[in-house]
Formats: sequence, structure tokens, C-alpha cells
Amino acid sequence: MTDQGLKAMAQGRAPKFGHFVVEFATPGIGHILKSAGCDFVLFDLEHSGFHFETVKSVIRYFEAATLPAIVRVPSKEYHHIARAMDMGAEGLMLPMVNNAAEVRHILNSMKYYPQGGRGVALGVAHDRYTPGGVADKFLAANKRSTFFCQIETAEGVENADELAAIDGVDCLWVGHFDLSVSLGIPGEFEHKTFKEAIARTHAACKKHGKSLGRLVPNVETGIQLVKEGFDFICYSGDVWVLQSALAEAINRLREGTKNHRS
Repeated sequence: MTDQGLKAMAQGRAPKFGHFVVEFATPGIGHILKSAGCDFVLFDLEHSGFHFETVKSVIRYFEAATLPAIVRVPSKEYHHIARAMDMGAEGLMLPMVNNAAEVRHILNSMKYYPQGGRGVALGVAHDRYTPGGVADKFLAANKRSTFFCQIETAEGVENADELAAIDGVDCLWVGHFDLSVSLGIPGEFEHKTFKEAIARTHAACKKHGKSLGRLVPNVETGIQLVKEGFDFICYSGDVWVLQSALAEAINRLREGTKNHRS
């Protein structure tokens, strides 16, 4: 487990392990994940139904546990990007990024002058309500903010080298299910076409010194992907971990007591 920020993590190739939060934005969630050994958390707005008021609260829980948070926003709209940053997101993930023009728009929306055109809000959640000079605030915010560019379309794979080359892109993150659908092979992760897409994305990251990430459903997949060159591994999600652990325990209880008569 590391106490590095996301930017520092993305600058090295050592494995980083995290967890996907899509359901439980509870006050203890940051400390629970931190005590479990997580290096980061991926907090989802694309499929969860969470709103920005929730983001503002849950990021305080993550900060209390010194657990860096990647927030996946639901679209490439400026107001989604900039509001996530204002709420204090250290990392930002965007779904279905296709080309360099989209990346430039995203970076312009999440970065302050001179790296971008994000609207100015200082002394609020993202800088922990502290005073300070404008230039220093801009510099700190731009240095801290970390961009995870999600590759989950055939066009994104085709442009992976160009995307990885852009200053400000810290990690290419494979959205494996949507990518397989875009390639016309839903769920066929062993298919030659899918593997070629992953190889192309990995080559782009390696060439330009960028991190490579993915959500994994189990430990075995995570270990294999690290061996293949992935360094950000997000292990499963809160819903599925709870459901799996509980189902296993309940099934064992039923099996162990099936012959019991009261």
C-alpha cells in the first residue's frame, strides 16, 4: 500500500491496487478501503446514479483516510468535468474517449490557466477551503489533477498512440466490456481482435511512458494483467464484493446446518 498521490503513482510502473465504488458512499467507506490496503478508489458517476452533492461528501471521507480518488464522470460535458474537479477529485476519468480533439477539450475543462480554461473557484472544496495566492493555487491544482483516459471504443484504440502522446494524459484505462462491444465481439476477451486492441493500447502507453489501467473481476485476472503490463488494477466493486462474500457465507451456513433439527 502506498500513500502517494495519483500523479506520483502514474509516473511509476509499480502495481497500484484499488476498488470500484458504485453503491456505498458511506462515511466509513474511505477508512474501510484504506484499512483493506487499497492504494486508490474509483468512484463512479456513469452508472451509479450518484450526484455531485454526494461526490462532495464522499471525497471528504476519502481525504480523511488519505485515499486518492478517481472520479468517473458521466460525460465529456464541461460542467461534469469542472464540477468534479471543484468537488475535489484528484483523478478524473472520462468514458469513451475517441480522439485527440476530445482529450484537448477534457484537459482544457479540468485544468486552470495556463494549461486550460477551467472556470476559477478558489477557497472551496478542491483546495480544502484554504487561502492563498492565485498563481500558487493554479499551479498546485494543475500539478495534482490526474487524467485517466478511458479506451473503450474501436476509434480510441486506433488513436491510442496519439492520445498517450498528449501531455496531461496520465493513464490509458481500458473499458473492457464496452471495448469488446465496440469491436463487435461482446464479452469475448480472448478473441484475437480484442487482444490485438489491448496490445496496441499497451504499446502506446509503453512508448510514451504512461500508465495502463483496468477494472478486474477477480484476483487471477489482476495478477495476469500486471504480468502483461497493466499497473493500475481496480479490483471488482463494492456491490459484487459484498454480494459474493455474503453469498459464500450464507451458502456455507446452509450446507453446514442442512441436517440440523430444532
